[in-house]
Amino acid sequence: MTMPESLRLPRLLSLPVVGSVLLASAYADAPVEVPAAAPAPVLAPLPTTDLLEQAVDSLLHAFGVPESGNTAMHFGIAAALLFAAVVLRRLATRLLFGVFRRLAARTKTTFDDKLFPALESPVNALFALIGTFAALKVLKLSPGWDEAIRYTAGLAFSLVLLWLILRTLNTALQHAQSIAEQRALGVAAFMPWIRKTLVAVAAIFGALVVAQSKGADVQAVLAGLGIGGLAFALAAQDTIANVFGSVVVAVDQPFRAGEVVRIGGFTGTVEEIGLRSTKVRSDDRSLMIIPNKTVAAESIVNLSRIDGRRVEQVLSLTYASRPADLEALVSDLRQAILSEPEVDSSAVHVYFRDFTPSSLDVWVFYRIRDPDLRKHLALRQRLNLAFMRLVEARGLVFAFPNQSYVLQVADAGRVEGSGPARSLEPR
Repeated sequence: MTMPESLRLPRLLSLPVVGSVLLASAYADAPVEVPAAAPAPVLAPLPTTDLLEQAVDSLLHAFGVPESGNTAMHFGIAAALLFAAVVLRRLATRLLFGVFRRLAARTKTTFDDKLFPALESPVNALFALIGTFAALKVLKLSPGWDEAIRYTAGLAFSLVLLWLILRTLNTALQHAQSIAEQRALGVAAFMPWIRKTLVAVAAIFGALVVAQSKGADVQAVLAGLGIGGLAFALAAQDTIANVFGSVVVAVDQPFRAGEVVRIGGFTGTVEEIGLRSTKVRSDDRSLMIIPNKTVAAESIVNLSRIDGRRVEQVLSLTYASRPADLEALVSDLRQAILSEPEVDSSAVHVYFRDFTPSSLDVWVFYRIRDPDLRKHLALRQRLNLAFMRLVEARGLVFAFPNQSYVLQVADAGRVEGSGPARSLEPR
């Protein structure tokens, strides 16, 4: 028995009505009017958590596009969304970020001048992803493809968001480094590796968060890293010791790049402070690479942080000098030193101090306020020439190490049959 066309109902809810009609037709000869089937209830779509999918469905509903099948209208809307994404990228790059740059140029800080160019690439990628996945969601694909696209879209948007956060963090740390360099802070030398370390830690943490949100077993990965980290620590003891040494140097800040230091038996100018070693350029222009664990263990003398320079010298005069001339010379030397404005007047000492075997020694001591080496050498040269003129003006003579001998000849008649006796005695 063939079912009439009017009895073919689209919903299972109408099956009881069809059954009752067929049963009545089987037991009665008179034709039976079949009542019209009740309209099938319209099921409302389930709410979705995918914002992009909701936006695409709203767009299709606004244009009256059927939700089933792929028509020319579906492909046209998908192409239009891709084109809109390209246009929005250009607008965001040229117009939106152009306005941001002009606003940043009016502010006093330079952080926003660096931040907006850093965010330009992640924002462009975000527009590209929105256009691509919106176009894919317009098309009606199989459930397997829909699930794959939904998973890929979530992963892609999470990675772009992580990229944006990392670019912001890196820009902020670069700005902090520039401020530290402008203010000549001690931490400026360590900011490059501090920035790299913080960005790396943030990237690893963000990757773990994204992986966990996608269903990965992050706890198993961390447990494996803990066991592997123990083996790595045992195999890389020296490397870890150097890293901790660099941390000690960063916290204590005994020197900075560009300063002259003496580390143990090494003396030179610090060129670079790294995680594993410190590079020092010696006076003969050779590069010394000192492990940071050695730097942390050795005594360090920072020659660039002296607050002044001291001079101590001895002027040796001959024994022919008269006391009055020597006393006047001491006074002249003291006045010559005090006349220099770079000399600390409270630390000037000039005295006739010693009788040596070959000279009369005048002890000279003074301290220079400016630690600059060039100024120090220029002042010493100026004062040494002044000392020579003062000694010459007093008629005195500089002594040099010498020893005089007196030759005595004994009476030749005292010793018969022998030559004259001679003796050499120093005087």
